[in-house]
Amino acid sequence: MSAGLRVVIATPLSAENVALLREREPRLEVVYEPELLSPADTDWQKPHASWLAHERSAEDQRRYEAMVDSAEALFGVPDHAGAALARTVAANPGLRWVHTIPAGGGQQVRAAGLDRAALERIVFTTSAGVHAEPLAEFAVFGVLAGAKQLPWMLENQRAHTWPPRRVLGLARDTTVAVVGLGGIGRATASRLAALGFRVIGVHRRPVEAEGVAEVRLVSELATVAAEVDALVLCLPDTEATRGLLSAEVLAAVRDLTVVNVGRGTAIDEDALRAALVDGRVGFAALDVVAQEPLPAESPLWDLPNLLISPHTAAISDHEPRLITELFADNARRLLDGEPLRNRVDTVEFY
Repeated sequence: MSAGLRVVIATPLSAENVALLREREPRLEVVYEPELLSPADTDWQKPHASWLAHERSAEDQRRYEAMVDSAEALFGVPDHAGAALARTVAANPGLRWVHTIPAGGGQQVRAAGLDRAALERIVFTTSAGVHAEPLAEFAVFGVLAGAKQLPWMLENQRAHTWPPRRVLGLARDTTVAVVGLGGIGRATASRLAALGFRVIGVHRRPVEAEGVAEVRLVSELATVAAEVDALVLCLPDTEATRGLLSAEVLAAVRDLTVVNVGRGTAIDEDALRAALVDGRVGFAALDVVAQEPLPAESPLWDLPNLLISPHTAAISDHEPRLITELFADNARRLLDGEPLRNRVDTVEFY
């Protein structure tokens, strides 16, 4: 067992969760200076602009950099920016571990452009798994909204019309493909199966997952998409996943529901828009888009059969506490010489 670890909290965190961190792992020397993180708001659930846009005085910036440069471990990437992480890594040869707040924090590490020596010296971890429950619930909501024809109902409600009744989809008659069977995909699959949906998994290799009737390879995605009623994307942003839901994949689909709770870059948005317009995709629910915030001039806003969530489906009241508990557990593992959870693959950066 190691004697201790100097942890610098480099991102907004409530005092309650700072106390929880100290309680969960007493061997940590926790450095917490909230006045350097944001003027008043120390909760990352609040609007991100309130603290990402925070500008420090020259003196406070010097203090902030000195603080993060003293860390053996960082709770959060400095200023959530690759450039700030690169500066810190270069200035701090004693840095051993960086925990990124997002589940997809590997992209923050990628953005830092670190050399192989730095990537081998420092362990990087993410908050993957913390967001699985709320994202899985959003995915189920999206699939149900498509099956129950939410756009049709809203259209008639807004027009004050009472149309003839029509048949709505049933879970037991609906097949859903969950693309990506990581923590979010597995949580989504199990919840869909519990409701009676037939679930097909699409993954880069054969795996077993609760509630999944069969697993197909990513190379078969176009075939799978043409066979199922709904497609849920639970993918990270990697070179292999960018544009995966392409025009070719969408070419043969019929009245498909598309839900994305992974990363917006997994979808060719021009191809999706075309499919939504001509009805090949009957409904889509996107918690993420390729460019965030979505530009006001984007044609996606005006599609009546597309629901856009401002990347908020993962947020819950439990998120900061769960991330704090995950960090505390990994700190214990690091101090006790055990493998850390959610290590970033520093080749694919996920």
